[in-house]
Amino acid sequence: MPAGESNHSAPTPKFAIAAGISALLLAGMISGASLWVIAAITAGILIAVNSYLAKTWSTSVIAARSGGDVETKIGSTVQVEISLTNRSRIPVLWLLVEDLLPRWATIYDPPTLKVDGDRVKVLLLWGGETRKLSYEFQCNRRGYFQVGPTIMETGDMMGLFRRYRVGTQPQYVTVLPSVVPLTSYEVGSRRPIGEIRMRENVMNDPTRLRGIRLWQPGDPMRSVHWAATARTGTLHSKIYEPSSIIGATLVLDLHESTTPKTHEPVRGDLAVSAAASIAEALHESNEPVGMATNGRDAADRIREEGWVGDHRVRGEAAAAASMRSENERLRPVLLPPSRGAPHLNEIVRTLARLERTDGLTLSELLVECESQLSSETTLLVILQLCTPETIAALIGLQQRGRAVAVIINTHDINDYSAIAGPLIASRIPTFHLSTPDSIADVCRQTLLR
Repeated sequence: MPAGESNHSAPTPKFAIAAGISALLLAGMISGASLWVIAAITAGILIAVNSYLAKTWSTSVIAARSGGDVETKIGSTVQVEISLTNRSRIPVLWLLVEDLLPRWATIYDPPTLKVDGDRVKVLLLWGGETRKLSYEFQCNRRGYFQVGPTIMETGDMMGLFRRYRVGTQPQYVTVLPSVVPLTSYEVGSRRPIGEIRMRENVMNDPTRLRGIRLWQPGDPMRSVHWAATARTGTLHSKIYEPSSIIGATLVLDLHESTTPKTHEPVRGDLAVSAAASIAEALHESNEPVGMATNGRDAADRIREEGWVGDHRVRGEAAAAASMRSENERLRPVLLPPSRGAPHLNEIVRTLARLERTDGLTLSELLVECESQLSSETTLLVILQLCTPETIAALIGLQQRGRAVAVIINTHDINDYSAIAGPLIASRIPTFHLSTPDSIADVCRQTLLR
């Protein structure tokens, strides 16, 4: 309800109060009833005092939040402490304080944020006194959460006037996804002269000489070993070891149509954890890693939509200051491949903040951003459902010379087989991601392939 409408429906609007007192005073003066005059004056004084107290109480209390933005891990506990100080000499007889948390993060069992302590309190503050609102919450899953702001409500003792304020600005908590240590990882791109030796002849590395053999029809002249040929009088060819780089661009599908809500947050968090684990493994191998996703960045959404200031109604103040849940942006999140710890930290933080969206589908993302996707790294796509449009986009990328591999994030082996069939027929490697324990198994299977 807008603020204007709420003022019209208030039980004691200022105009009605003033009109009632004036009518009572006028009636007493005309009729000569001194009791009515005294009652009107008393009511006027009482209402003025209550209005003054409500205004003084609401403006004299200041709130301060200790600490700033927090970056933590799953399972850790975050402490929240808010100091409330009465700057005036007049006691504040009652003050209702509430520190907001996203409702969706505190429901279900177990909740995303398990709160221990009271986020809502009614306090009495003497003149100059400072009281504290303290609680803590345990982070049970990754995400980007807005803690606060603090909403304060007070008023006079007769309930004639109410005042509402936003006491503190919010702080933001980033809960990083879990990272599974990988013993090995090897998805070779089509770029030769890399850092790793391949088990299959993807491309020969002319810098890695393995041996020599007799020349055979079809061998290029640049592979002829002229020293052995001169020594033996028979043409010999060089044998090279195949090698490639193992860098990857992680393509994560978080569109609402292909990430069903019934599977959330389990499958979405599993995909994010797998992507973070692969990025960590590539970083340890000093390989380039990038990321592209059609999901939305919660931090970017809050910057776009934000929260606005003071309201006259507590419900409206809480609604305006709450973390927004809608965003119509279609711009994908893109991080080009690079090396180094700062780049890895940026990828992991971005993965922590990702949310499902109804923007670009995976096929639209691949078509829209093809020119921005690195051609020197493998496109490692992580998805739950694969539409015909997505299959066509993946096959098109492979036919245009891109190295493409797909990790299918589903628990049922039958669902995996149905999705993997058309991809395998097109010579696109597919891997099954069923449980958190299978993240390392997927990478080992990749190595064997």
